[in-house]
Amino acid sequence: MLGLVKSMTGFGRSIRSNEHIKVTVEVKTVNHRFAEYHFRIPRSLSNFEDKLKKKLNEYIKRGRIEVFITIEGEELTNRKLLVDWSLLEDYLQYIKEIQKRFQINESVSLKDILNRDEIFSIEEQESGTECIEELLLDASIEAAQNCVNMREAEGKALQQDIRSHIEKIQSTVQALRQYAPTVVEQYANRLKKRIQEYVDLQLDEARIVTEIAIFADKADINEELTRLDSHVVQFNTFLNDQEPVGRKLDFLVQEMNRETNTIGSKANDAKIAAEVVELKSLIEKIKEQIQNIE
Repeated sequence: MLGLVKSMTGFGRSIRSNEHIKVTVEVKTVNHRFAEYHFRIPRSLSNFEDKLKKKLNEYIKRGRIEVFITIEGEELTNRKLLVDWSLLEDYLQYIKEIQKRFQINESVSLKDILNRDEIFSIEEQESGTECIEELLLDASIEAAQNCVNMREAEGKALQQDIRSHIEKIQSTVQALRQYAPTVVEQYANRLKKRIQEYVDLQLDEARIVTEIAIFADKADINEELTRLDSHVVQFNTFLNDQEPVGRKLDFLVQEMNRETNTIGSKANDAKIAAEVVELKSLIEKIKEQIQNIE
């Protein structure tokens, strides 16, 4: 079974409505190290945010997730005027006493009374929250699914591209494995020829063998090639995984780059150096693509 590699870039939209309201949910995702949610939601629906986050997390495991929610239709809240009648009676009674005591003829207008915030207040009560919650959850789930579908489609393209780079890395490693032994042989021939050019005496074979052995040890890249082969196998295994693999692949790319750098530091041959440049180029391309894999 092929793995479901997902991109972290996606967009999904859904609309749910009844005879009273229309709920629109848009989910937009981009790459991020973790799962980071950002909601733009009407204040009256803010109490649903945690529930929505938990539901969306069932579909989207990693990335920066922006959720845009709009409501059209009837008001989501009922407003009710509250009057502190006792305080109002006291207020009016004291006004009469003040007028009488100080012989004030100025009357108190209704506007003066209505401006007293301590007497009048407005209470907001949620209306139809159960219906709204159902529409909101349904729209959020469909938007998340649509977003995931887009992430999977782009992830499939990324997977194919990465596999092509991995195949080239594998081919390069095999070529290096076949070519590497000839480097020591070429060095031995060059060493003997150079000695013969400057020394018109019998060659010290033991000394030459020692020098060749030292060079062979320093130039040996078999261990690094074996590790690269192992990383390639692991890479292909992870690409077939059904769970988010972005972080695993990122770690493997770092290890592959480390082994390639070591080969480059050991390279005493122009052809190996050229192959190292090619390897680093392929690894860098994979690294860029992995940054957008969930």
